[in-house]
Parts: sequence; C-alpha cells; structure tokens
Amino acid sequence: MTLPKAMQQAVFDGAGGPEVIRIAEAPVPQPGPGRVLIEVVAAGVNRPDCLQRAGEYPPPPGESDVPGMEIAGRVVALGEGVTGLRPGEVVCALLGSGGYAEYALAEAPLCLPVPRGLSAIEAAGIPETFFTVFDNVFTRGRLKPGEWILIHGGSSGIGTTAIQLAKAFGATVVVTAGSPEKCAFCRTLGADYAIDYKREDFVEEVKRIQKRGVDVILDMVGGTYIKRNLAILALEGRLVQIAFLQSSIVEHFNFMPLMLKRLTLTGSTMRSRTLAQKAAVAAALREKVWPLIEGGIVKPVIHATFPLEDARQAHELMESSAHVGKILLLTGK
Repeated sequence: MTLPKAMQQAVFDGAGGPEVIRIAEAPVPQPGPGRVLIEVVAAGVNRPDCLQRAGEYPPPPGESDVPGMEIAGRVVALGEGVTGLRPGEVVCALLGSGGYAEYALAEAPLCLPVPRGLSAIEAAGIPETFFTVFDNVFTRGRLKPGEWILIHGGSSGIGTTAIQLAKAFGATVVVTAGSPEKCAFCRTLGADYAIDYKREDFVEEVKRIQKRGVDVILDMVGGTYIKRNLAILALEGRLVQIAFLQSSIVEHFNFMPLMLKRLTLTGSTMRSRTLAQKAAVAAALREKVWPLIEGGIVKPVIHATFPLEDARQAHELMESSAHVGKILLLTGK
C-alpha cells in the first residue's frame, strides 16, 4: 500500500486556550513493533485534550505531542509482530495521543472492529468513553444489576455512555445535568431520574428519590461535590472519581462517613495505565459491550463534527459545555 510521506495534524503553539491550536504538516509516522498505522477517518475530542492544550495533562512518555486519544479509520501498515489485524480493516482504537491527524499510530491490542451497523465516524466516538466507563463503573465501581447509580454530567460523552451501559446491565440510573433540555435528553437514553443541578440540590433530590442513597456515584467534578457525594451513598456505596472539573483538593474533610457506611472511594485515569491493563478492558468491551452496540441497545451519541482544520472551534464547543454527547474531528479521508 503506497502511503504519502506527509500529513496534516493539529498541534499546540505552547500552552493556552483554543487559540494555540494550529494545523501543521508532519511526516507520516511508521509503526514500530506491536503497533499499527491507521488512516484516520475521525477522531474524538475529549476534555483531557483541553487539559493537554492548557499544559495540565501531558501525554505519557514516548507518545506523540499531538492531541487525540481515540480514532476510527483504516489500517494501512502493520508493525513487527502484529497479528489479528490486516491492511484495509476498519477499526476504532484507543490511543495514548496523536489522534488529531490524518494518520495515527495505535497499539494493536487496543484496536477493535467497528461494530456492525455503525459507520467509522460513529465508531470514533466509542473508545475513550466506553473504555473509561466500563472499567470505572463495572470493574472499579462494581455496579450490579438492581443497584442504583448516580452519574454526574449525564449529557457529556462519558455521561451518555454511562447511562446506556448502566441501564443495559440492569441498574436504576439517576443523573445530573445542567438544563431541563439536557435532563430530558438523558431520560431518552434510559435515565430513570434526571436532576437539573443548576435549579435543584442534587443531594436533597437523591434523598427524596431513594432514601437509603445510591450504591455507586460516577463523578468528574470533585471539589465541593466530594463531601456531598458521600452524604448520599448507601451503605457499602462506592464513589468513583474520574476527573476534577472543580478541584482535586478538599480542605477540612470529614472521613467519618467512610467508616460509618463502609464506603469505598476509588478512581483512575485510563491514559497512564499499562498496555496490558488497557488490553484487558478492550477484550471485555468486545465480549460484553459490542453485542449491545450491534444489537442497537447502546450507541455512541454524536453531537457535532468538525473538519480537522476547525479543531479550535471543536475545543471551544467542548469548553462551553453546550454539547450533548461526543464531538468529533473529520479528516476527510
């Protein structure tokens, strides 16, 4: 397969706001052992990309400085030792970095076939959120059928994924969202209860809905939410922290509820995990979640797409929080 020598990619001119994003030309990378080269059709835009742009979330050592942690596209070259993939195959993949480009490198075990019934563009909205949600809600959070889960930010990419997966696996779902319209949309995805956090106190609302509290909370806010989350966890409840939109630092924190209610506080980041750990999540998704996607029970929710050269506008939309679901960049391939 003949490949071009150069490609277009998005880069950051230093740390800052969306204005530091520009498009640059770069050599097409070559896959090393265990990696594949993918001709990108679409790349997901995620909040960690915005943190990377701001200089607060650098890529792991050895990864590209180009942002982008999820893509879908066509395999065009295989590195040494890669098996189970072939040139021409259309896949979606979780990346350490490098997705905002016409070509990107991916670890072979983190490439998954595009689910039947989805386009490659739709599939680009799967990896980052589905890997994150599945691992944190079901592995770390141990959500079981019949339990209650509170999902903060229900209209986000993470939130829309978590609603659908939690509901598909038999949980009762409560979400918070920032407007009546977003709350209504969350209900269309399967949320049993939706709380407008700008108009209602989610602690009081959860206590009203389910007096004993919820079994699992998936939170990306942190800060003042941490203490409030502990107040509405049921006995043996689990708080799963995946981000800190407010702050990771809480002063004068009373840990007594942790003991009295036998709570578990956990959390993780996906980007820094080992390849073996990520590969295990990929295998679990293919076994347990891909049938749900192919059966039309679960789907990536795509809010908007932008051409690669409009990555700046995509970041502005992400930081406005006006979107519902995923934002994607298209390369035109």
